Amino acid sequence: MTRSMRAVGGLVAIALALGAFSSGVSADGGRLVIASTQVPRHLNGAVQSGIATAMPSTQIFASPLRYDENWDPQPYLAKSWEVSGDGMKVTLNLVRNALFHDGKPVRAADVAFSIRTVRDNHPFKTMFEPVASIDTPDDHTVVINLDRPHPALLLALSPALAPVLPEHVFGDGDDPKTHPANSAPIGSGPFMLEEFTPGEAVVLKKNPNFFIEDRPRLDEIIIRIIKDPSALLIAMEKGEADMYPFMAGSQEIRRLEKVERLAVTDQGYAAVGPISWLAFNTRSPKLSDVRVRQAIAYAVDRDFIVKALHRGVSKAQRGPIIESSPFFDPSIPAYDVDLDRARSLLADAGFADGMALTVDYIPGPKEQQQTVAEYLKSQLKKVGIDITVRAAPDFPTWSKRISNHDFELTMDVVFNWGDPVIGVHRTYLSTNIVKGVIWSNTQQYANERVDELLNQAAVETDPAKRKRLYAEFQRIVAGDLPIYWINAMPYHTAYDKRLVNPPVGIWGAMHPLDRLEWPEG
Repeated sequence: MTRSMRAVGGLVAIALALGAFSSGVSADGGRLVIASTQVPRHLNGAVQSGIATAMPSTQIFASPLRYDENWDPQPYLAKSWEVSGDGMKVTLNLVRNALFHDGKPVRAADVAFSIRTVRDNHPFKTMFEPVASIDTPDDHTVVINLDRPHPALLLALSPALAPVLPEHVFGDGDDPKTHPANSAPIGSGPFMLEEFTPGEAVVLKKNPNFFIEDRPRLDEIIIRIIKDPSALLIAMEKGEADMYPFMAGSQEIRRLEKVERLAVTDQGYAAVGPISWLAFNTRSPKLSDVRVRQAIAYAVDRDFIVKALHRGVSKAQRGPIIESSPFFDPSIPAYDVDLDRARSLLADAGFADGMALTVDYIPGPKEQQQTVAEYLKSQLKKVGIDITVRAAPDFPTWSKRISNHDFELTMDVVFNWGDPVIGVHRTYLSTNIVKGVIWSNTQQYANERVDELLNQAAVETDPAKRKRLYAEFQRIVAGDLPIYWINAMPYHTAYDKRLVNPPVGIWGAMHPLDRLEWPEG
C-alpha cells in the first residue's frame, strides 16, 4: 500500500461506518456500490485467482480479448487476431490508442511480458504452459508461438485470466507474487485505483483516457467488503449497495427476491463453473486408502444436502467437470448413499472400529461450507467416523492450511473457468502438486493415466476426441475419488433494477463493467 493509500485508509473506514459509500445516480455517470464478502489479498489477477481479486482486477487491467454472452471472443486491447491453420501460432493486432493509467502507451512488449508473467506465476499452470515464445515485431503486434495446439488459448486471454501489466512497473525484477504494485496497480482498464483498504473497500475511479470511446459510463465503482452476511443484506435492502454478485445462500436469494427495487438472476456464471466439494488429502495415512474415501462418499447424502440444507437452490454435481458442460460424462458413479456399503469398505480398509478425522471449510458462505461440514459430523458418525469441524478465522488462514497440505478433509469451492484445460486440469495433474498454492492439486492426487489423458486433451482440437478423453478421465477419478463432488454453487446476482447492461455475460462481475450505467435523468 502506498503512503497516500495508508493515509486515507482511516477515512475509508469512517466513511463506511457512516454509510458515506451509499449508492445512487449523480449528474454525471454516477457511482456503483458492489457489496461483497470476498476479501482480496491484492488486486493483481495475473498472479492470483479467485473472485476477490478478479472483480477489481478486471476493472483496473485490460486484456487482449473479451467475451460476449454467446462465448464468442471480442476485440479489446487486440482489435483483431489470427490463428494459424495448424493452431501453433496466434497473432494479436493491438489497438494504437491504449494508455496505462500513468499515461504511458500499451505496447506489444507489455502484452508479451504479461502473458509470460501469468504463465510463470499464476496458479493455473496449464493455462499458458504451451506458450513457447512470444515475438513482438513492432509495438502493436504480438505473435504467440506454441509448442503444441491449445484449444482454450483465446478464452485464456479473457480479462479474468490475462490482465495486461505495464512492464515498466512490474518488470523491475521483484517477485510478481509479492510485488508492491499488486496492491497499488496501474493498468489500462476502464477504471483506475483510487484507494485500497484491505478488508474494507476498493475504490475505483473512471479512467478518463480509456481507449474505448464513451466508456466507461460510470464515474466510480466501490467494492464494499461486508463480512457480516446479515449486514450485507441490510445494505442491499436499504439501497446502500447496488449490486451483490456471487450470492449463493438460499436465504439470501429468497430474501432479496422480495425487494421491489432489486432484480435477482442466476445469469452471468456460465464460464465460472463453480463446484462445491469435499476434498481428501490423499497422502494422509487415514485417507490414502481409496476404500476409506469411497466409504465416506457412500455415507454422505448428496440429495439431502442439495434439497434440504440448500433448500433446493443448488444442483447436484457428480464429477470433476460441471454438469452443464458438454464434456461432462453422466455415466460416472454417483455414490448414492449406502451406509452398509460404507461400513463394509471401512472394515476392509482396517477401520472396522471407526476412525477420527478433521474437516475444514472456507469461512464466509456458511450454507455451502460450514453447514455442510457440520452435517458431515453428524452423518459420518453413523458409520463410525468421528469428525471434528475445524474453523478458520478468515480466508487467508484457511488457504494457508489447505495449500500447505495441513488438512485431512476440507470443504472447498473450485471453478471450471470455462474450459477444462484451464480450471479442471489444475486439480488433478500430478505436476500441479505445488505446496503453498491454493486451488491447485491440494489433494496431492497422482495417477499416471490421468496425467496422460489430461495432457492429450490439452492439445486436442477435435471436440469429439476431447470429449472421449475427458470421459475416460472422469471415470478414473470417480473411482480414485480424491474429491467427493457435492453440488454446483447456485451463484446469483442481485442488482438495482434501474441499472442498464448488468453483468450477465459468461464472466459476470469478473468482466469489465465499462458498459454498465445508470439511466439518464
